[in-house]
Amino acid sequence: MSQTLVEKIIAKNLVSGEPREGEFVKIRVDRLLCHEVTTPPALEMLEKRGITKVFDPAKIVVTPDHFVPAKDEKSAGLAKKLDEWVRSAGIKNYYPIGRHGVCHTIFLEQGHVGPGMVVIAGDSHTCTHGVVGALAFGVGTTDVAAAIATGEVWLEAPRTIRVILKGKLQPGVFAKDAMLEVVRILGVDGATDRVIEFSGELIDALEVEDRVVFSNMAVETGATCGIIPPDEKTIEYVKARGLTDFEILKSDDDAEFEKTVEIDVSDLEPQVAFPHLPSNVKPISFAKKDKIKIDQAYLGSCTNGRIQDLREAAAVLKGRKIADGVRMIVVPATTEIWRQADAEGLFKIFTDAGATISTPTCGACLGGHMGVLAAGEKAIASTNRNFVGRMGSKESEVYLASPRIVATSAVAGFISD
Repeated sequence: MSQTLVEKIIAKNLVSGEPREGEFVKIRVDRLLCHEVTTPPALEMLEKRGITKVFDPAKIVVTPDHFVPAKDEKSAGLAKKLDEWVRSAGIKNYYPIGRHGVCHTIFLEQGHVGPGMVVIAGDSHTCTHGVVGALAFGVGTTDVAAAIATGEVWLEAPRTIRVILKGKLQPGVFAKDAMLEVVRILGVDGATDRVIEFSGELIDALEVEDRVVFSNMAVETGATCGIIPPDEKTIEYVKARGLTDFEILKSDDDAEFEKTVEIDVSDLEPQVAFPHLPSNVKPISFAKKDKIKIDQAYLGSCTNGRIQDLREAAAVLKGRKIADGVRMIVVPATTEIWRQADAEGLFKIFTDAGATISTPTCGACLGGHMGVLAAGEKAIASTNRNFVGRMGSKESEVYLASPRIVATSAVAGFISD
């Protein structure tokens, strides 16, 4: 019987249940990713039941990333709880402050995920790791607790939507623009409880680091996971990070998809998601008409905080100044990216232009730390969500775009290319 890529991964890791649409199955977890916000509450659940042993310390990866450095006593307590647990449980794959990073970026960067794996975390953007052909999805705190103890998780067996991206991007148009177009077409609930399998000419042409934006933002359509079938680029990418134990799986040629959506990106303009939905997407030509003044330009996050994103913004900012009345915050996604950007001279370009540089953190993206918006303020951001109050005040507005548009808007003072 023919199977999709996700059906094959579920079958490989199946513990119990029938993997039919709408049915719950129990599957083995290959990797569990933990950060300081959702993991400590899960640990408290286990402690109340006298459970202290983890299923496999080698399969757990930990980093603080949401409130780094700790912003108050509560967040400091969460980080402390995480640190104590890591040491008591014998977890070696730990990236504390000084080696930390946005969890999804550091997880890929450090070679903890490969094709055919099942990856979970108490974080909705866990779907990011589908970029290398893994079934990766976010779960609730109770599921995190169960997985820490047993290495297993329940999942409602999903159907797969195939998205085929055809054509070649024009100069100045990036993977982020193409993914915003996907979100516009599918809507914020168009793939709820489904997996999106991305393929096509565009995916084939992109490097793995550029493909990340598709798997990362799949959840903005309601998807459980966004997955990209592994190819030679995928294999080279994971092997370069020291990973050798993985299995290459792909959908059968006659696999049954719930539906197929074809999108031609050949004539796509840079795109901007207007408040207050990631699907409220309009071309930059429309956005420029009203000269939407911005107060903050934010470059970072698990979506667009990688080195090539910083390089793209720096190419715009070199020799230019950020507009009066605009603050620009640059947040490299991991410590390694931070060091590389510094070594390449990007930080001098950013600071000469008037930007400020943060340690790696998720803080501003979720409106918790290091870049919160005040009431009435507008931000252009390379992040993934722009719901009401996402980056701070419920009276603020967030516009989503590529790193290039974030940088050009910072210079112009309004949303512009």
